[in-house]
Amino acid sequence: MHQVEEVAGLVGRVLGPEAIGTYLHGSGVLGGLKPASDVDVLVVSRRSMNDRERRALLDGLLEVSGSGSPDGLRPVELTVVVQSEVRPWRFPPTADFLYGEWLRHEFLVGGPPQPEPTPDLALLVTMVLSGDHALSGPPPARVLDRVPHADLVRASVSGVPGLLDDLECDTRNVVLTLARVWTTLATGEIRPKDAAADWALARLPPEQRPVLEHARELYLTTPYSQENWSRELKARVRPHVDAVLTEIGRLLPG
Repeated sequence: MHQVEEVAGLVGRVLGPEAIGTYLHGSGVLGGLKPASDVDVLVVSRRSMNDRERRALLDGLLEVSGSGSPDGLRPVELTVVVQSEVRPWRFPPTADFLYGEWLRHEFLVGGPPQPEPTPDLALLVTMVLSGDHALSGPPPARVLDRVPHADLVRASVSGVPGLLDDLECDTRNVVLTLARVWTTLATGEIRPKDAAADWALARLPPEQRPVLEHARELYLTTPYSQENWSRELKARVRPHVDAVLTEIGRLLPG
């Protein structure tokens, strides 16, 4: 995929030998890109980036990352982490740089992203190790430590309040992500969203399935710009979410 090559080339130009490895993860590796999938990349670096490098990487990403409109560029989500933040593993690690298309306006106004604690790195590192897809550098198992299950749980749960805040405006993604949180807590695996939905659907009572079935179908077939929920299904979203949250709660330690 040309866009992946552009992202890898950008990282190479900006960080050069300071980039230990660049790794594709997420749908592009675990389940195949879907109509609304991002291009997900993790970069492991030797040191924290300087201001010039941050600006150069941001400027390049603003050009190669798109909105995901039909026939357009896919959104890019790129995370840079200094190896010493994740090897030996500790929680929560700090991301040195995080670019996501949902943050574009914030970057245009406020400038390049800065280091900040990022619990989600537990999930990213686990997906990178599972996908084992190096764009440059050695295999990820030679660069990254495995994340303990307890920290996968902590990372998964830490994002739930933010998901619920976005339930109205990002319904499909929130419903699918909650299904994946439930699946991860129960199995220790981070599955593609459609596979996590399949796992959850097999465990939900019939009255709670239609919302997740619709979200799964949207994920497989429909860009975000064409997402549609009937009034009847929309009214069933919150009861479905509450049912999944109850199942998640049952799996949390004491």
